Amino acid sequence: MIAETSSTAQGRGDATGASMVFVMRLVLALTAILTLFVAPGDLGNRHGERSLLSSLIFGGYLLHSLTLLLVARRHRTPFWHGKAVYWIDLGWYALMVYCTGGGNSFFFPFFFFVILTASFQWGFDEGARITLGATAALALATWLTDSNINHGHLLLRTAFVLALGYMIAYWGGMGLAQRRRLRLLRDVSRLSNPRFGVDQTIATMLTQTRDFYHASNCLLLMRNAGDELWQLHSAGVAGGRASLSRLPEAAAAPLLVFAPQALVQYAAALHARLPGTLEARTRVPGETRWRPLAPDTVEQLIDLLDASSFVSAPLPLRKGEGRIYVVSDRHRFTRADAVFLRQLAAQVFPVIENIVLLDRLASDAAFRERQKIARDLHDTTIQPYIGLRHGISALRHAVQSDHPVAAELDKLLDMTTQVIGDMRQFARNVRRGGSQTDAELLVALRRQAQQLQEFYDIQISIQAEEGLTIGDRLAAEVFQLVNEGMHNIRKHTRARSGTISLSNADGQLRIRIENETPEGPSAPFLPGSLAERTAALGGTIEIDCASPGATAVRIAIPV
Repeated sequence: MIAETSSTAQGRGDATGASMVFVMRLVLALTAILTLFVAPGDLGNRHGERSLLSSLIFGGYLLHSLTLLLVARRHRTPFWHGKAVYWIDLGWYALMVYCTGGGNSFFFPFFFFVILTASFQWGFDEGARITLGATAALALATWLTDSNINHGHLLLRTAFVLALGYMIAYWGGMGLAQRRRLRLLRDVSRLSNPRFGVDQTIATMLTQTRDFYHASNCLLLMRNAGDELWQLHSAGVAGGRASLSRLPEAAAAPLLVFAPQALVQYAAALHARLPGTLEARTRVPGETRWRPLAPDTVEQLIDLLDASSFVSAPLPLRKGEGRIYVVSDRHRFTRADAVFLRQLAAQVFPVIENIVLLDRLASDAAFRERQKIARDLHDTTIQPYIGLRHGISALRHAVQSDHPVAAELDKLLDMTTQVIGDMRQFARNVRRGGSQTDAELLVALRRQAQQLQEFYDIQISIQAEEGLTIGDRLAAEVFQLVNEGMHNIRKHTRARSGTISLSNADGQLRIRIENETPEGPSAPFLPGSLAERTAALGGTIEIDCASPGATAVRIAIPV
């Protein structure tokens, strides 16, 4: 079951449990060696004597357990262990059983310690492997101890270890799966941020869902009431950017072959010679039983998705319809995976619809505010600049072309004309609410840097990492931040060059504004306007004045 598997990082999430494992391993080791000294005759040692082999094995395990505990405490982390440590424990217990009577050994229940810890730490798959290993180790140790063994007794012991170990592994896997599910539900509940818009929230949710299921793709098909086109969101490449496309009814039809509210689970046959292992089930609301789904119903869909297994659930939209798919070309999904997918959709999409509502209200208010700002820009800013340009133009016509100030006046005319054009474009964008994508953002920033070089002889280099992604809502804010930083270099320093770099790291947009310091290291400062804009976006700002020959402003904004 996909939901019952766990990654290394997720298996290391319980500090208290891991510390308890180290302590209990040491307690078992102490108990075993004390038993060897207190009651040697009951442990299968001939004539009640403590054999050298037993002493070496029990002493070695005590030293092993003590070393693990001390290393973990010294490094201030209880997680200095992995799957290999459990298999080493299994080897120790097999040796204990071997030297203390084989199948009659008092120490064969130690196998359940390693089965239990592995299951609750790493899930069902690892617990099942440890169970099989423990069963084989018990049988081998018993056979090596005495070739004339009681086969019925050995069969009973190994069956007991196998059955109880499987149950422990199953329960451990279920417990780990529930913790992972709760963690995912908590994470997706925190995704909503109206500033970044609905599309980015959906893209992040799909990516987290794909990673949770270890799937190859996660698709979301949805349409608001009254819309003609369907929105298809796809998160198919690990580490890549989720895509969004719009489809007509005919193109979306293959993904809508099921009943609107039906849960669907499909898993291809394990082998062409085992057609009975194919699973195609569906369940509609109000029914508790899953009904078989005709395989030919999903043939076209399987070819389209290029998958060997998928689960699908309807979207609980109040004013729309849609369906979510989780697709895999390696893993087999189960009906439990489909049920949890429906629970996940029920958790996320009411929040997304609330974001849509808030976005619509904010857009209406912003539209009215943009109209007012655009009028104010024209009346209070652009008109004075136009008057300034007329004045400079009149003064230029009053002087001869060979006059010493003629060239400077021409330069001022060009600057005012350029500024008026930029402000008119800015006012138009404000009036119609135009948004910038990341590509348009870089073009605009490089244009601003070019103007600084032409008018003030300051060379600013704009650098952006490959694959930089900035939402359209955030791009306008970033433009104002970076533009303010470039003008701060011009107004407050004597620098002739600078560098601005943008990158995405750890879920944050990182902006670095750096300039040379020919006047020497600057005193500590905090640019007020940049700090206010950054705080409004929920980000942080740091000033680095210690680097020789340069001053840098580092801004981090959560995305």
